[in-house]
Amino acid sequence: MSLRKTLTAVNQSSLPPDSLISAGNLTVSEVSGSSSRIRFRPRKIRKVSSDPSPRIIITASPPLSTKSTVDIALRHLQSSDELLGALITTHNDPPVFDSSNTPFLSLARSILYQQLATKAAKCIYDRFISLFNGGEAGVVPESVISLSAVDLRKIGVSGRKASYLHDLADKYNNGVLSDELILKMSDEELIDMLTLVKGIGVWTVHMFMIFSLHRPDVLPVGDLGVRKGVKDLYGLKNLPGPLQMEQLCEKWRPYRSVGSWYMWRLIESRKTK
Repeated sequence: MSLRKTLTAVNQSSLPPDSLISAGNLTVSEVSGSSSRIRFRPRKIRKVSSDPSPRIIITASPPLSTKSTVDIALRHLQSSDELLGALITTHNDPPVFDSSNTPFLSLARSILYQQLATKAAKCIYDRFISLFNGGEAGVVPESVISLSAVDLRKIGVSGRKASYLHDLADKYNNGVLSDELILKMSDEELIDMLTLVKGIGVWTVHMFMIFSLHRPDVLPVGDLGVRKGVKDLYGLKNLPGPLQMEQLCEKWRPYRSVGSWYMWRLIESRKTK
């Protein structure tokens, strides 16, 4: 039966007007021309063009901000990867992605924490926050620009990191970036735009996407911990490179962020034995 005949048949059936066609774990919507009377939920459809021919749109998984979404991710990973599924069952506490900081604050924090031990980084971060009225709520581009490199060095921030913070704030002030724009960007756009900021590389963007934006399908192929976890999980002789990581972890889609979280836990558990 042709696609147009199928759509006509569905339209004449008793299905509710906002019915969606599901394929596996992803939701698929058929967008047809104006002659079709099938109506879909607006949130599930992205307008692609005025072309009347049918299009298939696959919607992205929701962010990992709720327990129900994380539970769905865990069920998917357990069913799609036997080895990862066994690892998941050994950890009683599921992953939690609950950061509520603004994108600007999260990025500033990422810069401050770079290449520092956690304890030392937290000490500097706390001093940094103390410079602003209102604490973390006061960390906005204008207030960061008002701090001189000398002010930042007094609390332990290197001159290089001070320049990174100022560059981030400048790009916000110039309209290149904003919290609103960042929240609307695709994963690829985030990497392209955020790496324009001095001191922010792909790894930092990956961490930001996972732990600040709670994006579900991020695979940080350059993270040493995740690479070690994949090596141990699959019994590899050598650390996998980016291409091998992509191939091995393809089965985790669309929840590679959660799979990566378990790679970190795997390495941590090996260190404690």
